Amino acid sequence: MTLNRRTMLALGTGATALAMTGTTTAAHAREHTGSVPSDSELARLLPGGFRSRCATVNGVRLHYVTGGHGRPLLLVPGWPQTWWAYRKVMPQLARTHRVIAVDLRGMGGSDKPAGGYDKKTMAADLHALVRHLGHRQVDIAGHDIGAMVAFAFAANHPEATRRLALLDTPHPDESEYDLRLLYRPGTGTALWWWAVNQLQQLPEQLMCGRMRHVIDWLFAHSLADQNLVGEADREIYAHAYNSPQAIRAGTGWYQACHQDIADLAGYGRLTMPVLGIGGNFTYEDLQRKLTAQGTDVRMVRASKSVHYLPEEEPEVVAGALLDFFG
Repeated sequence: MTLNRRTMLALGTGATALAMTGTTTAAHAREHTGSVPSDSELARLLPGGFRSRCATVNGVRLHYVTGGHGRPLLLVPGWPQTWWAYRKVMPQLARTHRVIAVDLRGMGGSDKPAGGYDKKTMAADLHALVRHLGHRQVDIAGHDIGAMVAFAFAANHPEATRRLALLDTPHPDESEYDLRLLYRPGTGTALWWWAVNQLQQLPEQLMCGRMRHVIDWLFAHSLADQNLVGEADREIYAHAYNSPQAIRAGTGWYQACHQDIADLAGYGRLTMPVLGIGGNFTYEDLQRKLTAQGTDVRMVRASKSVHYLPEEEPEVVAGALLDFFG
């Protein structure tokens, strides 16, 4: 049986993670216990001269953290995280690249407008940021929702895309309509957040001030070792998503998937070099989709990872990106 992310969840990711490492998943659920450092403070913690910046582009204010020297490399994170998801790989990448880790529209320190959460519009945000920063062409890597946006960036702005890397997640396609909501008892866990994030208003009412519980659940079921994302990191993510505006924006990324699927149908095959980094359970699915969507595709397997690759196997991710981007 081929194990992709959906199969992994059907088996139960907690049990799968345990089977990978032989370790138990620690209970991390706690109430907020103190202040969270600002983005400026967090950026200064990283070697490489990183600094927190903001720019208003394409009608939206985007927050980003930049550091290092060399060819520009745009890093795009996913739900429910921020640019901080790349903290373990940014210093190494900054030795040879100008790293730009961005909070997407609706994320972290960026604006959270009422709309514009389809991946084509979010890619236009990033393209405008790239131009604002004075770059004609960039390398771009994305994870989770960020991978969807990175794909849309390459599809809609090929002249600005030197090389593209997708971590664990492909662009939405028709297969999303086949996601199961209900499994027989003991046979699996549904991708419930896809359904919950389709709802209007209820997610804000349920999750506002409680995102730490959501984050802990996701990590408990998608990390082989719970210590890979520590207490302080979880507080940073929970703080970024605890407001009604942030939760609404996050749901917008999922609600826009219908438009994303329609947009994908109009894209041609990508002609720039594409790298897929798949976790142990997503590799085959990502490889199959990217091979159909690109003309020059190579793959790397992060064999100890479940989903959060830059935090689970930063050495593998950084090495693969440096080798691919040059």
